[in-house]
Amino acid sequence: MTIASDQHSHWRAEAIRRIEADYNRSADTHLIRVDLPRTPGITLYLKDESSHPTGSLKHRLARSLFLYALCNGWIGPDTCIIEASSGSTAVSEAYFARMLGLRFIAVVPAATAAPKLDAIRFHGGEIHAVDDPRSVYAAAHRLAAETGGHYLDQFTYAERATDWRGNNNIAESIFAQMAAEEVPVPSWVVCGAGTGGTSATIGRYIRYQRHATRLCVADPVHSVFHRHYADRSITALEEGCASCVEGIGRPQVEPSFIPTVIDRMIAVEDADSIGAMRALSDRLGRRVGGSTGTNLIACEALIREMAAAGQAGSVVTLLCDGGERYGCTYFDDDWLSARQIDWKPAADRIAALFAE
Repeated sequence: MTIASDQHSHWRAEAIRRIEADYNRSADTHLIRVDLPRTPGITLYLKDESSHPTGSLKHRLARSLFLYALCNGWIGPDTCIIEASSGSTAVSEAYFARMLGLRFIAVVPAATAAPKLDAIRFHGGEIHAVDDPRSVYAAAHRLAAETGGHYLDQFTYAERATDWRGNNNIAESIFAQMAAEEVPVPSWVVCGAGTGGTSATIGRYIRYQRHATRLCVADPVHSVFHRHYADRSITALEEGCASCVEGIGRPQVEPSFIPTVIDRMIAVEDADSIGAMRALSDRLGRRVGGSTGTNLIACEALIREMAAAGQAGSVVTLLCDGGERYGCTYFDDDWLSARQIDWKPAADRIAALFAE
């Protein structure tokens, strides 16, 4: 539904000002350098998205989705905002909805980690849980119709809501921060895919700027994206997405996933993601989330290939969120044992990558 511009133009202008003012009060996220003594000439960098006000990479997406909807006239002062999300996007959207004084309902899988649900509620959001993760879309559409609200639909609009040419998107920020490093143009940028919006933004920006950098997307083994990348006829998994890594991997190919901007995809086992996450947490002295571990496993593969080929260069990946929300899951040995997730071999392997 389009909100009449003559009735709500002042409110819309003020809403956009508030979001932009919030952005101006926030510093850019850090780029952390990780030296790898065992692979001289190759350096790893972590773009730390956990430092956003809502603690994750999804803060960028939520801001873009709200601005996109506002400028399209889809949101007014009384609009109820709906989103289908596994957690982090909804946390960030609840933050922006409260900023604008709007009701927000998050449609989430029932298995979503409790700390993420608490964070959504902390920012004033409401929870609508569904037992089957594949039903979140239908539930979000139904709630939008029932409330006369707007379904932000991250899985459709993520790739177009962000200006991939610049405007301080994540890709522009990475390359700006890399400018003074020994190897300012990375050999690889590695990210995951939940909606596909981040990979679309980075991949397009790399091509637009004519960089030699290649884009690798790390994807859980039990996700459809890497299968679709290899064979475009595969568009869904009958069994759904069985990965335990929240925020990435999907049971169906989402409209925002653009495989043609990706140079390579690497499928990652959940146990390896958890092990890498635990090893990196030890290396940094603070907890990181599971999707960061997935990224790190792909980085490890690329770094070892570069080293074997005698290549030097830099690899940049995303530290997607902090690990505080996963204390009862990925950092709980009993939880992992009950699911027969043997994370220790991968943790040892990544620790060796960091070793002196």
